[in-house]
Amino acid sequence: MSPNFGLKIAPAPMSEQINIVDLIDSYFTAYNSARLREICHLLQQKVFREGVTVGLSLSGAMTPAGFGVSTLAPLIRHGFIDYIISTGANLYHDIHYGLGLSLYSGNPFTDDIKLRQSGQIRIYDIIFDYDVLLETDAFIRRLLMSESFQKRMGTAEFHHLLGKYIWETEKQLGIKNSCLLATAYECGVPIYTSSPGDSSIGMNVAAVALEGSQLIIDPAVDVNETAAIAYSARETGTNVPGKSAALILGGGSPKNFLLQTQPQIHEVLGLEERGHDYFIQVTDARPDTGGLSGATPSEAVSWGKVDPHELPNTVVCYTDSTIALPLMTAYVMHQCAPRPLKRLYDRRPEMVTKLKLDYLMAKAEQAKKEKSPEKSLAKVLQNGHRPKQVATYPCGTPIRNGHT
Repeated sequence: MSPNFGLKIAPAPMSEQINIVDLIDSYFTAYNSARLREICHLLQQKVFREGVTVGLSLSGAMTPAGFGVSTLAPLIRHGFIDYIISTGANLYHDIHYGLGLSLYSGNPFTDDIKLRQSGQIRIYDIIFDYDVLLETDAFIRRLLMSESFQKRMGTAEFHHLLGKYIWETEKQLGIKNSCLLATAYECGVPIYTSSPGDSSIGMNVAAVALEGSQLIIDPAVDVNETAAIAYSARETGTNVPGKSAALILGGGSPKNFLLQTQPQIHEVLGLEERGHDYFIQVTDARPDTGGLSGATPSEAVSWGKVDPHELPNTVVCYTDSTIALPLMTAYVMHQCAPRPLKRLYDRRPEMVTKLKLDYLMAKAEQAKKEKSPEKSLAKVLQNGHRPKQVATYPCGTPIRNGHT
């Protein structure tokens, strides 16, 4: 048998009593079903394990379809997701469920002119009243004008505050199953938005600014905090080696914001060059158009976003996230023991402090070397030799061999 062969495809009639694990393990045999099987196995065997810090990027209209409550919240509670980068739209539509507002399955071929005339909104085959938007906007604006929001902050703190008030509202309304923001608040999972102005949440932040609100969303805070999380992922405080995993649903800006943590560490700060250890993506985007949404793990290696030695631990499944996510969630909840919550939200100050100190120490060390060279430039030139040019990172750290 050729060493390139994998598992033998041995089809058998499907049983009436089949469970999710047998379905995926035995019947997802080829093409993107096999890639989804590989994702489930990688999550089970390596990613959802001790010592791995898991970042999730979320794009596409997932929360309007209820996946914030039905799949993402359980993954958070089981300790499988440690931090999130999401579109603002996903977080905005997640709030509908936290406020007990109703969205309905509908027909994607409905007359949109009639929907507009009747005061209804459509997201493909999801239909809801225009009042759902207005009530959500009103709730957000009331919160934004409160004292706790009157300062400069990053989106993790901003969403933590939103989640706190939504969690309290859910309790008052008797809502049994918490939405994504409320669950993340309760479990200490920081949620970032790479484009905070690009959603109805950001639109309401802009609106209250016209009324004198002092709230300022600072993206620099987010860049440093997410880089600090990826940087600190290497240290677990135990004998278990620390690793970093990128779990990507869709693509777009959240995908890049999750992956850029590594170039921020080595390209800009010059602290290390390693890359994420695990790269798992579900997408419907093609790689040949040059867009980030379809960019492959091997392409990410060229940017230093993924560890080149870990390419075997990368999988891309080309399918709809609304198909893949429920299957993945059911599989890992059946196969994986819950992990202790890392509560990274509470650890942000210490992680950023470590990142900052290491960066400043690297800059100081480089400056010290530049002030006390072993040979002066004049002496080198007298000997007829030109000084060797060494490429460095902005902080002065030399770039390792093979990189220019």
